[in-house]
Order: sequence, then C-alpha cells, then structure tokens
Amino acid sequence: MSRTIVITGAGAGIGAEAARRFARQGWIVCATDVNETALKALQGELGDRHAYKRMDVTDKDEVNHVLAAFARAHGGAFDVLLNNAGVAFIDRFEDLTLEQHELVLRVNVQGVLNCTYAAFPYLAAGRAAKVVNMCSRAAEYGVPSEASYSASKFFVRGFTEAMNIEWERHGIHVCDIMPNFVDTPMMAAAEGDIVDSIGINLTASDVAETILRAVDDRTRVHWRVDTRKNHIVIGVLNRTPSRVHRAVMKRLSGF
Repeated sequence: MSRTIVITGAGAGIGAEAARRFARQGWIVCATDVNETALKALQGELGDRHAYKRMDVTDKDEVNHVLAAFARAHGGAFDVLLNNAGVAFIDRFEDLTLEQHELVLRVNVQGVLNCTYAAFPYLAAGRAAKVVNMCSRAAEYGVPSEASYSASKFFVRGFTEAMNIEWERHGIHVCDIMPNFVDTPMMAAAEGDIVDSIGINLTASDVAETILRAVDDRTRVHWRVDTRKNHIVIGVLNRTPSRVHRAVMKRLSGF
C-alpha cells in the first residue's frame, strides 16, 4: 500500500519540489496551496493519482475539510504532514506594514497550529506517522530585517521540540527542517544586507532531498540544511558569547 503525505504550500518552491520527489518515490500526495493555478500546473506534471486541493492554512475550517477528505479516501488516515506553507518579507521592521507582519504570523504560526491540530487523528491512525515542519536557520538567533519571520520560526522550532516529546506516546515523530536562504519564488524579490552577506546558496531540490531523508528517520529533531562553510560559521557562532553573536549578526544585516 502506498504511503500518503499532505504537503502545504505545494504550489511552488520547496513544496512543489517535495511533491515531485515523493510522487516519484511512489507516495500518494495531497498537494495543497492557496494558488489553484499553480496546483493545476503541478497536476499536469504528476497526474491524477494524487489530490490537489485549494487550502488556506489560516482557515481552520478549510484545513479540517481538506485533511478529513484526504484521510477518508485512504482508510481514515494518512502518514505524513509536511507543514511547508510560509510567508517572508525582508525589510526594516518599521518599513513593512503591520498587515505584512500579521500575515507572516498567521501563515507561519497559526497555519502550522491549524494543520497539525487537524491532522492528529489521521496521523495517529497512520503508519510510522510523521510531522515535518519547515523551520529556518533564522530560528537560531533573531535576524534583523526579518524580525517577524525569524520570530515565527522560533515558534516553529519550540513547537517542534515540544511536540516531538508529546506525540512520541502516539507513535508520531515530529521534526523540522532548518535551511538557510533558498532559491525559491518567495526569495526571488528578497534583497538587503543580510541576503547579500549570506547569499542564496541552496535550491528547493537541496531542501526536498533532506525532507525525503527526514521522513524515514525517527531519531533527529532538527535537520539543518546549509553550505559547509555556513555550517561551520554558525556552529562556531552558536558557541560564542552572546555579545559576539549579536555583533556578528548586526554587521551581517547592515545595522
């Protein structure tokens, strides 16, 4: 019997690439996104074996409906939830609108809550069930010029760590993926000192490959995805006094 996965934000970027990878591995995918045109394009690639559903992760009623329908079609359960949908804006805090900050928190925080909560009964009935949350290296130290995004990923990291412990008793393994900047449509318009300093060195394929490995691993909580150089630099920074880490972050972000 084919394994089953729900992917949020599957219309583009990491979500679309993950959908392709899982489909090639024989999984049945429920690809969800707010962009129906993008889902149609994905359906043209992957075919009608999979489900393609318009879903706004901030709308809990819509989330409940879509997840329940997919579970019903597969014996009342599914095996994996990939909380991938996310929003980011990069600019000085006061130069973004309050509505932009609110959107980041609704999608990146409330969206993860909505989907994880709604998925519970179907994961509990699944096989080797898993929740994979898309986090970020921005959850290791607050990043200037993406304050709300960084804060939202701190939530995802803490939520993942807590749920990894809580849901162990249900046989559900919870982990997160923590990439640095990724070459995706979300980052296409991104600019600023922090982006220039770090660079966009990862592809959606790099992250999707890590997700595919993480799904079958039940030992790790955090999966960091980065260049070798950045792994070393950030690893050293995380062991330095906080004032040093702050000074480096300040310089990288142009503040």
